[in-house]
Amino acid sequence: MSTFTGFLRSSSDERLGALLARRPDLASPSPGNLTSLAVRATGRASLERALASVDAVVLQVLEAAVVLDGATSAALQDAIAGRRDAEVARAVDDALTLALLYADQGPDDERTESLSADAVLRVAPGLADLLDAHPAGLAVEVSGPAARSGPAGTPTSPTTSLTSALPDDDEPLGAPARAVLDALAWGPPVGLAPAPGTTAGDAVALLVARGLLVRGSGRHVLLPASVALELRGWRTHRAVATPPDLSDAPSRRPETVAAESASAGERCVRLVARLLREWEHEPPGVLRSGGLAVRELRRAAQLLEVEEGEAAFVVELAFAAGLLAQDDDEPAAFVPTADVDAWTALDLPARWVALASAWLVTARTPWLVGSRDERGNLIAALDPELSRPWAPRLRAAVLRVLARVPGTAPSAQDVLDALGWATPRSVPPLAAVQSVLTEAARVGVLGAGALSEAGRALLPPAPGSAPGSTPGAPDAGPGAPGTAPGAPDAASAAEAFATGLAPEVGDLLLQGDLTGIVPGRPSPALEALIERAAAVESRGGAITVRFTPDSVRRALDDGLTADELLDRLAAFARGSVPQGLEYLVRDAARRHGRLRAGAASSYLRADDPALLAGLADDPRLADLGLLQLAPTVLAAQASTHEVVEALRAHGLAPVAETPDGQVLHLERTVRRARRRGSRRAFTPVASRTVDTLALVRRLRSSDERGTSDARATPATGASVPGAGPAGTTSSTTSDAASSGSTVSDAGTPDDSNLRTGGPTTHDTRAPRSSAPAGTADPVDALALLREAAAERANVWVELVGPTGRPERRLLRPLRVEGGRLRAADPVRESELTVAVHRIGTVERADDLAGTDQEDM
Repeated sequence: MSTFTGFLRSSSDERLGALLARRPDLASPSPGNLTSLAVRATGRASLERALASVDAVVLQVLEAAVVLDGATSAALQDAIAGRRDAEVARAVDDALTLALLYADQGPDDERTESLSADAVLRVAPGLADLLDAHPAGLAVEVSGPAARSGPAGTPTSPTTSLTSALPDDDEPLGAPARAVLDALAWGPPVGLAPAPGTTAGDAVALLVARGLLVRGSGRHVLLPASVALELRGWRTHRAVATPPDLSDAPSRRPETVAAESASAGERCVRLVARLLREWEHEPPGVLRSGGLAVRELRRAAQLLEVEEGEAAFVVELAFAAGLLAQDDDEPAAFVPTADVDAWTALDLPARWVALASAWLVTARTPWLVGSRDERGNLIAALDPELSRPWAPRLRAAVLRVLARVPGTAPSAQDVLDALGWATPRSVPPLAAVQSVLTEAARVGVLGAGALSEAGRALLPPAPGSAPGSTPGAPDAGPGAPGTAPGAPDAASAAEAFATGLAPEVGDLLLQGDLTGIVPGRPSPALEALIERAAAVESRGGAITVRFTPDSVRRALDDGLTADELLDRLAAFARGSVPQGLEYLVRDAARRHGRLRAGAASSYLRADDPALLAGLADDPRLADLGLLQLAPTVLAAQASTHEVVEALRAHGLAPVAETPDGQVLHLERTVRRARRRGSRRAFTPVASRTVDTLALVRRLRSSDERGTSDARATPATGASVPGAGPAGTTSSTTSDAASSGSTVSDAGTPDDSNLRTGGPTTHDTRAPRSSAPAGTADPVDALALLREAAAERANVWVELVGPTGRPERRLLRPLRVEGGRLRAADPVRESELTVAVHRIGTVERADDLAGTDQEDM
């Protein structure tokens, strides 16, 4: 019978490359040989990871293979669908590609390009333990009437048929007994026996007496799998699992999706830019726990004019894109990074691509801000505890559901139902799915609830969409097989995003009521002018702005004169600047700079003494240390910059001046933080790729070298205590064997169990087998133990006890996990659990019946 390791050895290079591409954890770090690959592929963690990515039909195939204890592909299709079925055949191929099934055919050393139609397929070692306790609703561990096996490994009918076991329907207990069987037939196969003396209780007693039910613990009874299969008509499942139909979801026109996506993306870019401009001058502090204070988040929400939840998303998005970081100053603060300048210089589509691609791959979960952790503590924005490694996989899984139905906007429940079919072993909570959809809409990946073309271009490829090329790609989580969008492409995404943007306009319709209207998307120059000199009242198809004394003063504070500001407004205005707006600008300019600050350490002077009256005694300005030197001059202990900023904050309009009295426009302090780690390029994050075919060639070469070395070594007998496969002393066991005692099941020295007189003595009475030779290599030993557990076969195991003395025992492995072997000892009729590092060598054995009982 072929083993799992033998199946990998006999697989073609293309199949092995596809395995490494579909299960990237097997390729990182690179395994040493094919045996090491087999051990890694049958490890519990790797199997759980693989099961979490398969769809419901693949799970049905695996359950059927466990129930039937191996079957051909055709038999699996018959058992699940009742006929040959293309979807089940696809799932069988998928399970073989993932090495969740392996073919029991031919010698292990023969390379096969394709599997024969009559090859018996079995589940990978250890996989059955990870499925449900009753796979396909069948109690496979319970023995019922003896079953015969057909030629393809599919059981036919029990030797005690239901027709002969049940009484006729005209007898009093016939119908109740049949009702009990029908109730348990499709699972769960466990029921609670009714009280004796009742009709149902007598029916259960009759079924137990006929062997059609088996007593369990307490009052429970179980329906054996062989009986259930006959009741089902030898079907393991009622029908093939089908994905939910999303065609009834609301439909969206492509131009609507593109326009809504571009509008949301433009808004997201604007909010991030506005946040960064504010925080580069007044960065918020960092909490002791590493997050952002609630009051700072509320202040950011007021600045951006959004709700706190969206403000938290904007903050987290800037952080994920590398535009915001914690600086190294004392006290620490969240400061824009040096990458902000490069990001700001990009055009709008490129800036959006940087933000959207960062959102897709970040492990941050902004929707958890404001909730409480398991200790009851409030989770703050930018808290280190907000990272979840599954977040990128969840985003990719949700977006792939939308990618399968272009132009439709399914609800969160629809998406959850689709994920329940695509990845039934890892279905996320509904709240998490809804949060991902909300964030995708905010960042502009969705438009009107449907996936945009720009979002589709950024979506990472589904697992296995490019066999032989990429296990390192973001471990994109679950998705429907065979529905892989293209690889992330920044240029295509930017181009698709740009198609949805409204044309840029450079017109500003100024009105006499000090308002203005931009009839479309403003050009960068017009947007900058509006940001400096006006307050935005509303945004939509057009932007409405209002000019106020404060907004005009802001432009004057930035260094513009009244004439320069009016000239710029006239350049964008259709027609002349309204008289009221001109009066506003000139009046603000006339009052602007009436107070002048200079450095003497610093001073404050004015031509009108009334302007300085009371400033020195104002408690709000006490930190400036103002001292009146003359009716028109005040001295200050603070710097000129601090004096000017403090007075502006209190509604005054000072300017700085040079020693000769010239106006000096102060630059606002801009802070930058140094990014930790490598610089970020503003392109979708590309993960390290692995050339799987090259890795397969290395594994083949290493495996062939190991095989040739083993054949070159003369075989002198089976493995013995203290000896490696060739009879040479193993360094692991010979050093520990000098103490001269062994360990029994109870863990105490037991010299009667010794099979040899020393660690290097050959046991000539050990049964020889045509199976592969034993091994002292830890990787090979694990592979042999797992294969023996799957095949329910006996092995010779050399155990090293606490005293260091090796002991050779015949065991039947039951489970290998967590660094421990649980095995049955058929000779002593007991079970034992031993740490794997105490196992010296492992060798296949013949059946116990063929072993010399005296040697045991």
